[in-house]
Amino acid sequence: MIIKLAAGTVRRRKAAFAGTFLTAFLAVALIAGSGLLLFSVLTAGPGADRFAATDAVVAGDRAVVLTTEQAKGDGEVKVKTKSERLTGAPALSDELVDTVAGTPGVATAVPDATFPVAVDAGGVPVQAPDRAAVVAHGWASAALTPYELTQGAPPGPGGVVLDAALADGLRIGETVRVTTRTGARDLRLVGVAAPATAGGVPGQAAVFVADVQVGELSGLAGPTAVGVRMAPDADAAAVVAGLRQRIGDSAAVHTGADKVTADLPGAVPDYIGAISIFGFVLGITGFAAVFVLTGTVSLAVRQRLRELALLRTAGATPRQLSRMLGSEIAIVTLAAAVPALPVGVVVAHLIAARFRDLGAVPPQFAVTLNAMVLIAAVVVGMLVTLLATAVAARRAVRIAPTQALRETATASGGGWVLRVVVAAVLASGAAAVLGLVPLGGPYGMGMGFVSCALLLCAVAALGPLAVGGVTAVVSRVVVVSGVLGRIAAVMTRAESRRVVGVAIPLTLMFAINATMLIDGEILTRVTADQQAARTASATVRVAATNAPGLPLDVAEQVSALPAVTGSAATIGTRVIVDLGGKPEDYPAQGLQVSGEQALDLGVTAGSLENLGSDGPDGAVAVSRPLAEERGWRIGDRPDFWLADGTRTPLTVVAVYENWRGFGELVLPAELAARYDPRGLVGALYLRGDSGVAEAVHAEWPALAATDARDPRGGAADVQNQQAAWELMVVISLGFTAIAVVNTFAIATSARRREFAGLRLIGATAPQLHRLLGLEALVTVAVALVMGCLITGAVVGTFSMAQDGQWRLFADPLRYLAMVGGVGLLGLVAAAMPARLVVRRRSLPGLA
Repeated sequence: MIIKLAAGTVRRRKAAFAGTFLTAFLAVALIAGSGLLLFSVLTAGPGADRFAATDAVVAGDRAVVLTTEQAKGDGEVKVKTKSERLTGAPALSDELVDTVAGTPGVATAVPDATFPVAVDAGGVPVQAPDRAAVVAHGWASAALTPYELTQGAPPGPGGVVLDAALADGLRIGETVRVTTRTGARDLRLVGVAAPATAGGVPGQAAVFVADVQVGELSGLAGPTAVGVRMAPDADAAAVVAGLRQRIGDSAAVHTGADKVTADLPGAVPDYIGAISIFGFVLGITGFAAVFVLTGTVSLAVRQRLRELALLRTAGATPRQLSRMLGSEIAIVTLAAAVPALPVGVVVAHLIAARFRDLGAVPPQFAVTLNAMVLIAAVVVGMLVTLLATAVAARRAVRIAPTQALRETATASGGGWVLRVVVAAVLASGAAAVLGLVPLGGPYGMGMGFVSCALLLCAVAALGPLAVGGVTAVVSRVVVVSGVLGRIAAVMTRAESRRVVGVAIPLTLMFAINATMLIDGEILTRVTADQQAARTASATVRVAATNAPGLPLDVAEQVSALPAVTGSAATIGTRVIVDLGGKPEDYPAQGLQVSGEQALDLGVTAGSLENLGSDGPDGAVAVSRPLAEERGWRIGDRPDFWLADGTRTPLTVVAVYENWRGFGELVLPAELAARYDPRGLVGALYLRGDSGVAEAVHAEWPALAATDARDPRGGAADVQNQQAAWELMVVISLGFTAIAVVNTFAIATSARRREFAGLRLIGATAPQLHRLLGLEALVTVAVALVMGCLITGAVVGTFSMAQDGQWRLFADPLRYLAMVGGVGLLGLVAAAMPARLVVRRRSLPGLA
């Protein structure tokens, strides 16, 4: 009976449920899209198997794995294992290759050396499609996929075979330049090869050189993997067991789908960053959906107090009314989910395409459809709406039947003690995040969002208590506009619950989006400032125009020019640090300096002159935040894992301040070049007279010498991150903007009887429009005041954590544009339903 009544109510009053339908539609669509993105990235495989033609692959570690034991109170020991992926691969010894080849059941053992290269022809870079990694091997490795020649012949000394994906437009016999960490060499193109397997090796493009030249080109002391082919009659399980027994802990044996993990980590898709991004997208979407849905449903229930009172008069019990409201909202949500799910799939594909363009996810990333994710999105939307309905109806359904006889039915207030306690807990949580979590670290922006969300929930928990206090102050402003201003001020103060329903979504929209954008702007500004401070003493910045970097010996030759009085060469790399049993990957730089200071890292303790004093490669400089986090001081000698997994102790010789956009660790350049598979100088900063740029170009025409203060030198990652944040803002902004319009429409439509009564006592339509405009102005101002207060607390703390300066914004014009944009949206959202509801003819008739 209750379900029939609910279904009939929804059919007869479609307009009344349109707002809830639209909000549920958007929530389910965005949750479904975000859920599909996160599911897709969590289930994405490591890519195609370059070792498809092998039965097993022997390789060294591709990740740093740390295991810790923690004693529990009941005497048990809790074991935790954490891992961090490497960017390089350690070389295997020739003895290990012989051991693998001599294992019973092994027919052939193919040493495979993999190293990244840059290729150019006639000074024009040869690039693979879709930003695929370009990696080189000896020709013997072609049999592991297998690659087969489509043109030409296998490479001999001085020759090279290119993947068909690279050879477009090149001719056999043409000279190409191959650049590696050991230098640049001109090789003759002798052949073109393509994978024989279906689908090839997406994400990779291969370059094959003569096996005898692998060591010369790569700088490797041995192969990075060994491909194993077993004898036809061999027992695969027995061979694998024999391999593991013979090689022990010196390497691992990979079989089946695990073989792909034996490839060079830098050539295999990395989804770690994408997991964080899409997880955060889902978090933002979920929070906004819960927040907006709860507000919209609660407001819609409160607008039906008179109807509920009439039903109570007719004999309906509170339990029956609760079931009726829940059934209505369930029907509306299910109806909204039908078109929302396909829209969510489209949203997921659009977001994935944008993130691929930004380089935030691998180019081969694709959205995977999953029925359980789509069902979960509907379930989440249903649970949120049902919970919001239950909370809103808890007091509404207990309304006294006699209130049906009144012109305005009101729900009883109460529960202030619980509201204050909940708000205090949430605000304390936000204060703990802002005060205790290191916002200056890699998770600062995420923690800023968490604290902002907690503060918003605290304001929502206080509801009319918080909004009423702000309204009492803001409403005084409109009093100066005359009689209508005084009426508007009284109305907004008296109807604080209605103001809450409209102001809170506006507060959410401004606070969340402004916090994310401003935090990103501050981070970009601080990074640019530190970049400028680092390069202030340099004259020019030198970089290769047709390669990702310079070999270290070329950088040394450029630094030796007579016009150069000082130089600093940097080699980008990654270093892993043990953070209490959890391996953490940090960006680092190899540094080689000569002559006058050309790069100022803002050293606050120690000296960079000691970077190589404790042995040839035994020193490290550390950023101030990392030194404080780990408690390191000058002279300490912690262990580090370099790019290929080599573990080595390094002595802390300096602590520096200007680390943003540069790296949190600085190593000797030779050490970085030796253990990083790329090992190229990314930037060479030179100090000299005004003719140093011309001198460099005259000697090396392929090098570009630009102004050293060009901010492009170190902030690319930050700019990509900011672009990703802005895309998230667009998602949440669009969702909350439509929800704000919807909320205003619900609130205004519920006041038709009130407007009709005012018309009957002589109020004109223009006067009602002015009255509603003034009320909307107060409501929007209240929302912006609360949003600015929340944003100021979060952004100011985040800014202090970056460089010790308190900022409310990075760009005042952009901040004012956000304030004005949200304010304008609120006023337009209020005016649209007002124009539809306040009409000259319909209202008197309704009254």
